[in-house]
Amino acid sequence: MRDWAESLDDHFALMMKVSGMLRAYFDPAVTLIAHALVHEHKVLICGNGGSACDAAHLAAELVVRFVNDRRPWPAIALTDPAILTAAGNDYGYQYVFKRQVEAYGLPGDVLIAISTSGKSRNVLEAIATAKARGLGTLGLSGSNPLGCDVDIAVPSLTTARIQEMHILCGHLIVEELERRLPP
Repeated sequence: MRDWAESLDDHFALMMKVSGMLRAYFDPAVTLIAHALVHEHKVLICGNGGSACDAAHLAAELVVRFVNDRRPWPAIALTDPAILTAAGNDYGYQYVFKRQVEAYGLPGDVLIAISTSGKSRNVLEAIATAKARGLGTLGLSGSNPLGCDVDIAVPSLTTARIQEMHILCGHLIVEELERRLPP
C-alpha cells in the first residue's frame, strides 16, 4: 500500500496536468454557466456516490455564495434521496437523473454531469436528455469524457485523485463566476 507522501505527490502531479488542460476548457465551462445565469436559467448537477456529494457541494456554492456576498444563483443538486429511490424503484436506477432533468430542465439551463469513470449509465442518460431538451452540458469525468458541450476529463484512473480535481475545478469555476457576474 502506498503511503501518504506518494499520494500527495500523485495529487500534485495530476494538478499540474489539470492546470495545463484547464487552459483550453476553463473559459468555455465558465461561459456556458455564466450565460445561463445571466439569462435567469438554472444549473442542475448530478453524480453518484462521492460525485453526488460534489454535486450538492457545488449547488450550495452557487445558491449561497463562495467568497463574495452576492445574489443567489439557481442551482439544484439532483440528489434528493426520496426522488432517487422512487425513480430507481419505479423506472430503474439508470433513469434517476434523466427523470429529474425531464422535470426541472428547460432550454437554456445547464446540466453539470459528474462521473469519475465517465461510464455511469444514469449520468449518460441525463446528458442525453439534457441535450434533447436544449440544455447546455458540462462534464466532469476521469479519463473517459462524457460527450458534453464542454468536457473536463481528468487524466487519471484513481477515483480519489479525480474527485479532488473535480472539486478544485468546481471551486475555480464558481470563483470565476463571482468575478465575472454582477453581485
